[in-house]
Amino acid sequence: MKIDVFSDIVCPWCFIGTERLERALDSLGMAATARVEHHAFLLRSDTPRTGSNLHEELRAKYGVDPQAMFERVESAARESGIPLELSRQPLTYPTQWAHTLLRHAGPKGTQKALARALFGAHFLEGRNIADPVELRRLAVAHGFSDEEATRLLEDPREFELTQRESDEAHQRGIRGVPFFVFDGRFAVSGAQPESVFREAIQRAATG
Repeated sequence: MKIDVFSDIVCPWCFIGTERLERALDSLGMAATARVEHHAFLLRSDTPRTGSNLHEELRAKYGVDPQAMFERVESAARESGIPLELSRQPLTYPTQWAHTLLRHAGPKGTQKALARALFGAHFLEGRNIADPVELRRLAVAHGFSDEEATRLLEDPREFELTQRESDEAHQRGIRGVPFFVFDGRFAVSGAQPESVFREAIQRAATG
């Protein structure tokens, strides 16, 4: 079974949704056989590479402390085994470089692991996932040579391909992430409960 995952690395609900998908696959004994393919969906490609303070932006936009919003996300994350504390990462970063590496990790068989590592680096370790040094470190740990990673991160054509992939997702009518497509037939939008993912997986497997 092929499962297409549209997400962005700086989206906490994407982190939660992909973990819930994996837990659902594991509970069905399909974690090793399902082919999960990650696709870029750039939420904020104009963010400076040094990052911008999302917490301050939300406070300015809504006029209230976003802590209540964060607590809801953190609670959902903990239910899925993610020790998320959004105070660890007050910044958001552009992700086109991270998604470029993810695209090339597919043929290496390390895409799923790299996606999880990128989410973890951003949300759990508070790292800058737009920093070339950080990206090369993660890439080398997931099947890339340092030279290959450097070349991909410095090639503007790769950025264009990543942007095109994100644009195509929008053209397909995807308006928010995470978004999951099961065997090209059934779609699930959002970080749904594991039971919803199990139902979609079983439906695709028997349909």
